[in-house]
Amino acid sequence: MQNRLMVGFLILSLAAVPAIGQNAARPPAGPAPHWPDGRLNLGAPPGEKGLWQGDGRLAINPNSYEPRTTLNAPIHINDIPLQPWARALVDYRHANVLRHEPHPRCKPSGGPRQLITPYGIEIVDMPELQRVYIFDIGGPHSYRIIYMDGRDHPRDLVPSYYGHSIGHWERDALVVDTVGFNEKFWMNRDGLPHTDQLHLIERLSRPDYRTLKYEVTIDDPGAYTARWTSGFNMRWTDGLELFEYICQDNNQFPDSILDDQGHDVRTSAIVP
Repeated sequence: MQNRLMVGFLILSLAAVPAIGQNAARPPAGPAPHWPDGRLNLGAPPGEKGLWQGDGRLAINPNSYEPRTTLNAPIHINDIPLQPWARALVDYRHANVLRHEPHPRCKPSGGPRQLITPYGIEIVDMPELQRVYIFDIGGPHSYRIIYMDGRDHPRDLVPSYYGHSIGHWERDALVVDTVGFNEKFWMNRDGLPHTDQLHLIERLSRPDYRTLKYEVTIDDPGAYTARWTSGFNMRWTDGLELFEYICQDNNQFPDSILDDQGHDVRTSAIVP
């Protein structure tokens, strides 16, 4: 039965693998591109195409449902300052092969999870609008706005999947401050929980042409006892661009775990 579950889940995530492999035989990466005014370009140079792709994890977790994918994470799960209830929830999620994750049910995913949606992401810098956009392909037609005009977070934010993001440049790094998240998504592939108190400080840089370095500081007193930092790298794939992807059109994941009455095929419980 577990095999059926994994087949449904992998349909959403493995289709990008051939495209990622296109870079395997390419020569070593050159320097990161910049705009004429000197700002770092986090996308394709003018006249070219490309996307960022990857499957990063925030924590090494021997108890993960796929532990080998976590080996390159910069921090061990035991060193993350999880509150007791949050640590128990992480273990439960992996013991159940992430079957309750909202993303494969076509729900938006904020924070680090947005960057590793299937098929890749595009980062679009629009200085004339004083905004940076992050478009993800394998999500439910989702994009995130990062306001670059110096504004503060508004008061009384209505919690949302992507929260409210404000950014600025620190030399060759885009630094993004985000608050106002809801609790309806998973912020990462590690199954680590968050609450509506989540506050992210993200840092995106490009040490060379083919590498996007993503660093994130997580501050959530509802789920953790202290701030902590992690991150991962993503790979540049030449020649690809955004395309229309409708998650609901061919989503096999729910069918792999639910029967006709909406019950989990392994536990007979109704899955929320």
